[in-house]
Amino acid sequence: MQARLGAYFERLGLEQAPAADAAGLALLQHAHRQAIAFENCDIILGRPIRIGSEEVFAKLVGSRRGGYCFEQNRLYSDVLEALGISNRPLLARVRLGQAEGVIPARSHVLLLARLEADNWIADAGFGGSYVPPMRLVDGEELATPDGARHRLRHVGLPDGEWLLERAGPRASTDGRALPHGEWQAQYTFDLAPVAQSDLEQANHWTATHPSSRFVAAPLATIARPDGFASLSGSQLSVSEAGIAQRREIADVEDWRATMQQVFGLAFTRDEVAAMELFAH
Repeated sequence: MQARLGAYFERLGLEQAPAADAAGLALLQHAHRQAIAFENCDIILGRPIRIGSEEVFAKLVGSRRGGYCFEQNRLYSDVLEALGISNRPLLARVRLGQAEGVIPARSHVLLLARLEADNWIADAGFGGSYVPPMRLVDGEELATPDGARHRLRHVGLPDGEWLLERAGPRASTDGRALPHGEWQAQYTFDLAPVAQSDLEQANHWTATHPSSRFVAAPLATIARPDGFASLSGSQLSVSEAGIAQRREIADVEDWRATMQQVFGLAFTRDEVAAMELFAH
């Protein structure tokens, strides 16, 4: 595992392992989201999404690709365990961009970590915005460098549902946030045990169901030191300090160069052509 940790930290640009404390967890999670893009391109290319530890490490670290939550947080969970931070998966319903009253599927996985005698949420795989590690305490608030604030609320009975909210610039999200900067729901979750079979089932739905946003077009996001970048199909948005610059990607070569320069992802011309983003 030490060799794998070394390769992972090199992927993140970290010279050494962070301390197994709150500051170390915050550093690690921000570094992960700035180095390993959230993306779904294998789904668009008709490739299966494998979420075992071996497959995820080979893809995200060995092949320097990105992935979505079931891949990102599998890798992150393994790293935290190796650092001595116990954790387990939780399943969530993504509320970002959903109309009031809609009950979405449990299509997101995050981690419940035990750190400094407290429970924390740790999430390196939420694509809609940057989510920092947070103590699982009702009313806990935290600010991040992208200009956003984050809040946890216990909205259910004891051991019932929790709500993660965000207030901040829409530019520092993937565009699904409402234009106002007031509190908005990101996702809800509970603390029920989640088995590997639950993750496999949720991953299969997310990667294949016609109503899943991941089957419609290539998506990518990545955190920046004080901003966020997102791509949907051929639409690119890059924000710094809450101000977004948007543009339409022109063609296959422009798309390939953008994915490499902005998201650190390399695709062949044939792969991009297979996604059918541009008219022949």
